[in-house]
Amino acid sequence: MNNEDEFFDAVTVHSRSFIICIVLHVGTLKRCVCMFMNGKPFFCPLRSSLPAPMFSRNDFSIWSILKKCIGLELSKITMPIVFNEPLSFLQRISEYMEHTYLIQKACSQSDSIQRMQTVAAFAVSAVASQWDRTGKPFNPLLGETYELTREDQGFRLISEQVSHHPPISAFHTESLTGDFVFHGSIYPKLKFWGKSVEAEPKGTITLELHKHKEAYTWTNPFCCVHNIILGKLWIEQYGTVEIVNHSTGEKCVLNFKPCGMFGKELHRVEGYIQDKSKKKCCVIYGKWTECMWSVDPQVYEAHRKLEKKGTTDTRKQKQYDDDRVKAINEDADEMPDVQETVAVIPGSTLLWRISSRPPHSAEMYNFTNFAMTLNELEPGMEGVLAPTDCRLRPDIRAMENGNIDEASSEKERLEEKQRAARKERAKDDEEWSTRWFQLCTNPYTGSQDWLYTGGYFDRKYTDCPDIY
Repeated sequence: MNNEDEFFDAVTVHSRSFIICIVLHVGTLKRCVCMFMNGKPFFCPLRSSLPAPMFSRNDFSIWSILKKCIGLELSKITMPIVFNEPLSFLQRISEYMEHTYLIQKACSQSDSIQRMQTVAAFAVSAVASQWDRTGKPFNPLLGETYELTREDQGFRLISEQVSHHPPISAFHTESLTGDFVFHGSIYPKLKFWGKSVEAEPKGTITLELHKHKEAYTWTNPFCCVHNIILGKLWIEQYGTVEIVNHSTGEKCVLNFKPCGMFGKELHRVEGYIQDKSKKKCCVIYGKWTECMWSVDPQVYEAHRKLEKKGTTDTRKQKQYDDDRVKAINEDADEMPDVQETVAVIPGSTLLWRISSRPPHSAEMYNFTNFAMTLNELEPGMEGVLAPTDCRLRPDIRAMENGNIDEASSEKERLEEKQRAARKERAKDDEEWSTRWFQLCTNPYTGSQDWLYTGGYFDRKYTDCPDIY
């Protein structure tokens, strides 16, 4: 059965006369929301901007809130809404899927080392959207969900906030053709260090490629937002990411480098792939804000020796136009200068290159084209979505529409409603029950993980909690 048959079958079986997905409209070659009403398709182009630009944060001081929190975990600290961006953390997680074509490429490759290279590129691309994204996503409410179906990219995703303290977000993505499953549970532990906020990426990410009967697991790097109190906000990611192929024993080790004293290593990623006998098969290098390349280890080492002697003759790969690079270099306030784009070693193979952002991105919370569409609510969608979907959150919707006062009051109301519901459950000795995920053991790592139990896309939402 093909995707289209499956799609119409879902309409018939569940008596739904209206259902949505996102496709590439053949007539216009534009990404569209495809809505089927009584079996007939209607196409609405995906938006390319938000309803209102972001608010200025210049008149707000965060120091009065954070000065007593140095070294502490921030999940219980209420921040002014002006420091948010109009997306839930569940929607931010869905941005992992912006470069889904890399997973599909890995599915089509016959060589396991080549597949590992592509999976490594996907792991880097999954955090690339965080570049310059200094706004904080909204903390999901307990029981909040988010779904996203992208026919044009061949996947559908469901996520749920499965725990409030600690805050844990679980997600499950599956290929529409059955080629892969991508899932994980994320617990972003935040700490304030005086001038910066650091996010520790607790939680395992798993990618299963069904055709090759392979499973890959890894964790994301640390993310740090600098100059929280004073100066220009800027982001770096650092730490070691270890990707393991549990079927072949191959491993990829990626080092997201901290910027260092003079910023020479800012945004750089460097690592290698080794086979099960620990022999290095290739070296991977680049920047998580630009691109990733692979090269033979011997070629890489020879290049390094030439570099040390000062005789290397490498060419620069320009990802951005000169004006953008100049703008980055002129940013002051403790942000290190961006030294150069990636110098490509002769004989290297390009694994991934970041997509350009829309020209008005800086006015729209530095969103990518993909992020611009995540909270879009077309007419008729409310009748299809689960009542717990992020798109229906009134505080996020108000902020997206430019109503900061309404967003702030709605956020307070929702948080108070959540506290009241928790007190009621405690009074009745009632445990919170997740709807779409269950705490299990990850079959590949042996660690605890929240796994999807199925059934969300059957569209039976009568027992969903009233959280909004």
